[in-house]
Amino acid sequence: MIRKLFRRKTPPLAVVPLYENIVQAARRPALYRPPYGVADTLEGRFDLVVLHAFLVMRRLTEEGDAGRTLAQALSDHMFTSFDRALREMGVGDLAVPKRMAKLGEDYNGRSAAYTRAFAGEEDLAGALARNVLGSGDAERGRALAHYAEEARRTLSASSAQTLLKGICVFPDPAPHTET
Repeated sequence: MIRKLFRRKTPPLAVVPLYENIVQAARRPALYRPPYGVADTLEGRFDLVVLHAFLVMRRLTEEGDAGRTLAQALSDHMFTSFDRALREMGVGDLAVPKRMAKLGEDYNGRSAAYTRAFAGEEDLAGALARNVLGSGDAERGRALAHYAEEARRTLSASSAQTLLKGICVFPDPAPHTET
């Protein structure tokens, strides 16, 4: 009986491939060059992982309990990966919890802004310019907003079975270089 309290839940098998797809998409070199212009820094990479993860988790929550469970497991896995990365970079054990709290706040703030933007309550280009590009100029975020909208459409067209198996596809950012 007491073992149930301390037993770790096994995450769905789809979590690891989903997260790998997200990270792979976030590391596409085209996103770090014009017209997107995301800084190729730790912060820039974090912001792109967050954007892609947000899009996938948003889509997963549309798939009932199984999708919401997978979205939560994906979130847990992502933050576990962030924790591991901080430790591998040499951040001390006492500083990791503070850094993780900051990353959690950053994630929540960006998720809220992107949720408002996709609901039409806020300009997506402005939200991305502010959160990813560090600029108040919404025009700088237009190309990235176009990419994010296309990624949302691509994920929306994905079947539930595909996503629940851990397969997600993102559009190629290269064709949008003429914006």
